[in-house]
Amino acid sequence: MASRTPSPTAARPERNPAPGPAAPDPAGASASERPRRRLSVDERREQLIAVALELFSLRPPEEVSIDDIAAAAGASRPLVYHYFPGKQALYEESLRRAGRELAGRFEEPAEGPLSERLHRVMGRYLDFVQSHGPGFAALLRGGSVAASAGTSAVIDEVRQAAHEQILSHLAIPDPSPGLRLTVRAWIANAEITSLEWLAERSLPLEELQLHLVQEFVASLVLTAAREPALAAELASFFADERPDGPTGRLVQDLAGLLAAPGIAEAVTALATPAPGEPSPQATD
Repeated sequence: MASRTPSPTAARPERNPAPGPAAPDPAGASASERPRRRLSVDERREQLIAVALELFSLRPPEEVSIDDIAAAAGASRPLVYHYFPGKQALYEESLRRAGRELAGRFEEPAEGPLSERLHRVMGRYLDFVQSHGPGFAALLRGGSVAASAGTSAVIDEVRQAAHEQILSHLAIPDPSPGLRLTVRAWIANAEITSLEWLAERSLPLEELQLHLVQEFVASLVLTAAREPALAAELASFFADERPDGPTGRLVQDLAGLLAAPGIAEAVTALATPAPGEPSPQATD
């Protein structure tokens, strides 16, 4: 039997049907229409702290308003006040969070040469200073209207944590008052130097990192020159160091300096007691 030829109408492709109701989005409404998940009390509080810390990291605290924080958090001004009595309370709380993070950056496994450990610590410290510069600069320089007993306590806690971590790396069972003072003075110097760098950016960050570690080594040697008990520890300290580490590079720089014309002779003359004066060893 002959095949049946289809009619032109049957061969014509079917036209698109008229648009009807859209099929439901399997994921629900669009992102702009989908209702936001309601944050719990703790989640909202943590969000406000995180947003505030970000803003305080970008600008000095006196230049950040509650309205700025509310807008950045996608919240209303009354909602911010529901969680915090004012900007000062929110600033102090965000500073506590930053302080805990900064203190944690001083933690380092007690493995390898001391100066290399401190080099890694200072790398994390300077990275933090760079990321949170304006707010911390205003506070540490004492020029912030947001400074208070609460904010000062946070900074003191960070300094104490750094002090304890560095002493633990020295692994001296009973640190002398002189050694403790040396560590505290170096921490203060690191703060001042890093904040000055933040304002001027006068040298690469890696160079500042090395400079601060070598300053600590030099301060440690100077303290040991006055304390025989600490001097006895220096042999093992130097024995662990490597030529390409911060301490090795410092010794090489000093050796090069002593090789400069006239310096070795001048230093030798200074190290020689005047006639009739006891040598330093005799007075110990």
